Amino acid sequence: MDRIGFLGVPDVTDEARQIFDEDIAEVGYVMSTSRLWAYQPATMTGLFDLLGQVNAGEHLSLRQRSVLVTACASAFGDSYCSLMWGSRLARASDEETAAGVLKGVDDGLSNSERAMAAWARKVARDPNGTTAADVQELRDAGFSDPQIFTITAFVALRVAFSTVNDALGLRPDAPLRSTAPAAVRDAVTFGHPIADAEDEA
Repeated sequence: MDRIGFLGVPDVTDEARQIFDEDIAEVGYVMSTSRLWAYQPATMTGLFDLLGQVNAGEHLSLRQRSVLVTACASAFGDSYCSLMWGSRLARASDEETAAGVLKGVDDGLSNSERAMAAWARKVARDPNGTTAADVQELRDAGFSDPQIFTITAFVALRVAFSTVNDALGLRPDAPLRSTAPAAVRDAVTFGHPIADAEDEA
């Protein structure tokens, strides 16, 4: 493979190789995101450290993070994170709930999760269009102002990550064609198509 997205393949440094090894341990292969961010592996590590720091105070659960990323990535039109995090949400709930969130239908979520998903979509689509009433909906769903800040910062950083990947033509990993639940795959009708296996050989 001589390209990653629209760019050539970067040299693999020790920092990048460490990220690759972590991918193999976690999902069984080196993810395309890691190959792309091998241009600046320290930046990728720093971004995810920052996401962890953002979440350190309020401790969003994996399910809550899955709701937020699935909602914001699909609203943003990012197929890669929609498939990855839609699959995680399916494991934390069920396929139909995850597929619904990808389509903007939140029937399978709790009241607080529905408020989070709605806010994530607004932040991803039009952050200048949010209103005090939108924030009040989060308060009404039980979130404190510190929690609302955490949710917003988390979504914004995820959008930043997706922006780089999407702008540089990154396609979702070929294994997602078989590992993502069928309902999740069918719901992701936007963004870059899943890579062909031969493209990642």
